[in-house]
Amino acid sequence: MSGGSLADHTIGAFVRPRVLSDPRVRLVVVHHAGGSAAAYFPLSRLLPDDWELLLLDLPGRGKSHTQPPLADMSRLAAWAADRLRPWTGDVPLALFGHSLGAVVAYEAALLLQAEGRPPVWLGVSGRAAPGHPVPDGLPDTELPDDELMRHLTDMGGMHPRIAELPDFKARFLHLVRNDLRAVADYRPDPARPPLGIPLTVFGGSDDHVAPPGTQVGWVAQTLSRFERVVVNGGHFHFLGPAFPDFAALLTEEISQALRVAPDNPWEYRTSDA
Repeated sequence: MSGGSLADHTIGAFVRPRVLSDPRVRLVVVHHAGGSAAAYFPLSRLLPDDWELLLLDLPGRGKSHTQPPLADMSRLAAWAADRLRPWTGDVPLALFGHSLGAVVAYEAALLLQAEGRPPVWLGVSGRAAPGHPVPDGLPDTELPDDELMRHLTDMGGMHPRIAELPDFKARFLHLVRNDLRAVADYRPDPARPPLGIPLTVFGGSDDHVAPPGTQVGWVAQTLSRFERVVVNGGHFHFLGPAFPDFAALLTEEISQALRVAPDNPWEYRTSDA
């Protein structure tokens, strides 16, 4: 595996629902603000059997709960790239992020590309294009706890009983405030070169955080294949009953990217090969 043996801190940051000795593809998923790898666990049952799924827990939660949350996007991206780096090289690595995770995944992909080890595909969801004015869909980080909780509940993706667990609720709100600050203060560097890998943008037709029109500008972030997919739903368009359909979209987009990517070093082994 490129980059030497995997350090404990690298392995420990990921939830790995099924560990494969010779996967055809590795898909890394970066979660949304206030979320964790747990929300994306259903993908483990919906991807091809020979694809390995790695769910990254950002600092302050899940596998990374002992690390303090980071409220700075550049530090989050560097942290993520550090944990992705050893997984590049031996197996095609696809990278997907939703909302906060979309920005972390994009910035980490840029860092890895600058080192000559980019992922083979990037998928982003629920996020306006870099540099596009962000609508007022995200709550103010300085809101009182109860009001912030109401905003987050309205957005969806929240555990229905979180308000019944005061200690957990307090830890969650501390975490989500840091996540939201990282998003609010994010300013992309316009001088950086675009990605050279296929990029797919997913969006919900009724997403008030990242309406479809705010995502068009992602096309400028890659010199390779670009696709934009709009599905029915809001900010968390893929959760619940829609997860199987979304997993099928992910699978097709990654498979297509591997087939058509210019200078693709990977021999794409189709399921019937």
